[in-house]
Amino acid sequence: MKSIGIVRKVDELGRIVLPVELRKNLNINIKDPLEIFTSNDRIVLKKYEPADIFTGDMKDLIEYKDKKVSKSSIRELAKLAGFTIIEEAEGSSITEEDEENDEL
Repeated sequence: MKSIGIVRKVDELGRIVLPVELRKNLNINIKDPLEIFTSNDRIVLKKYEPADIFTGDMKDLIEYKDKKVSKSSIRELAKLAGFTIIEEAEGSSITEEDEENDEL
C-alpha cells in the first residue's frame, strides 16, 4: 500500500473528505457508491462496481429484487430448472422441457 502523504481528520459525524486529486485519479465522482472493507487494522475503500451475485461477472447485468444477475447465470439457472433455451436472432426464448406443464 502506497502513502500519498495526506492526513485527514474524521468529523463529528464520522466523515472524511477524499482529496479531489485522489478522486480524479480513481475516477470517483459525486454520488458514486464506495464499498468499505476492513483488513486487520486497515480500512479499504473501493469504488463499487455491480457484479453478478453468482459469478462476479460484470457484463449483461439484469436487476432482480435489488440483486444483479448476468444473462449467462439466468440461462444456467433456467437449464437447472428444466427449461430449454432457444437462441433467436433478437434474443433468447425459454421454454419448458416438460410438455405436461402447459398450464403454466
